[in-house]
Amino acid sequence: MTMIRTVALGLLAATALTGSALAQDAADDKLKVGLMFTLSGPAAVLGEQGRDGFMLAVETMGGKLGGLETEITTVDDELKPDIAANKARELVERDDADFVVGPIFSNILMAIAKPVTDGGAFLISPNAGTSNFAGAECNANLFVSSYQNDQVHEVLGKYAEDTGYKRLFLLAPNYQAGKDSLAGFKRSYKGEVVNEIYTPLGQLDFSAELAQIAAEQPDAVFTFMPGGMGVNLVKQYRQAGLDNIPFLSAFTVDETTLPAQQDAAVGFFGGANWAPDMDNEQSKAFVAAYEEKYGSVPGTYAMQAYDAAQMIDSAIKAAGGDLSDKDALRAGLKAADFQSLRGDFSIGDNHYPIQDFYLVKVAKRDDGKYQTQIEQKIFDDYQDNYAADCKMQ
Repeated sequence: MTMIRTVALGLLAATALTGSALAQDAADDKLKVGLMFTLSGPAAVLGEQGRDGFMLAVETMGGKLGGLETEITTVDDELKPDIAANKARELVERDDADFVVGPIFSNILMAIAKPVTDGGAFLISPNAGTSNFAGAECNANLFVSSYQNDQVHEVLGKYAEDTGYKRLFLLAPNYQAGKDSLAGFKRSYKGEVVNEIYTPLGQLDFSAELAQIAAEQPDAVFTFMPGGMGVNLVKQYRQAGLDNIPFLSAFTVDETTLPAQQDAAVGFFGGANWAPDMDNEQSKAFVAAYEEKYGSVPGTYAMQAYDAAQMIDSAIKAAGGDLSDKDALRAGLKAADFQSLRGDFSIGDNHYPIQDFYLVKVAKRDDGKYQTQIEQKIFDDYQDNYAADCKMQ
């Protein structure tokens, strides 16, 4: 297994390290990166994948990003916006972070964007991608390595529309990403919405909502319930005997939840910008290295955090290792001159990705592990619907 890991890391390094020679006088500089993820409570598994994906990238690049010695400070946002804002301020003002990478949840992104960017650091979000920052509130020092929140949900909306479902029941948590989720779904789905329910963030008992679904008897259910919420919802959905009603979801059955959901989730569809069976060399090497190091299947949270590290690496190289040249670093982040694990990838003028999206399906592998697999491409080189509202200065 050591040989497998060595080969996998070697392949990753070959794709991640392009032009390793930096100016010698930059060699003594130290890059400081703050990681902010949800690392406690039911949603911790999402944050752990993000942290682990980023750390694997740094390990693959020999402990350096952009050729610079890299000091990483990791903090738990506790899924509490006020605590997150204070910790973000400390990362920038006390720890002198050049880059802050995080968070997972959109309410945390809303809380930390201002203290990070006003403090002079770059914020790279490897998951949350709210509509406001994609549009009118776009920020020169905020970049996203994932997607705009609506986009993955639009995949499921298009699938529901194309499949011919006439009556849909919608369910999401009551926070910004939940609202963006259902907005995205309805952008692609034009049928009747028989009910639209927002539950408290972190809710784990869905008996009341499942009773409403049973009473409504919709053609299908669409939900966005990440982390522990999704684990419980899927199990309770099966237990409620609702198997006759198709279950469509985004970030509800994925690599962070499947170890707990197991057979209950097999055959469910989702939407994604990547899956562990993505057919390119850099992705295959990443999946092999991640599974060897952490013993679990990586999901998009890990992939996007790995790419966030590659964004930083490429930006520092583009700036010649000069961390004081903010304009050059910003241009380097925008250029995204690296091989994304998802393949086709660029950064739009609003600093959000332009990329492909897929319909994915949950499967059980021959080794007994569960993962999502690509069924078909739904959108090609897809930019979010808010980019035109961004007037970046």
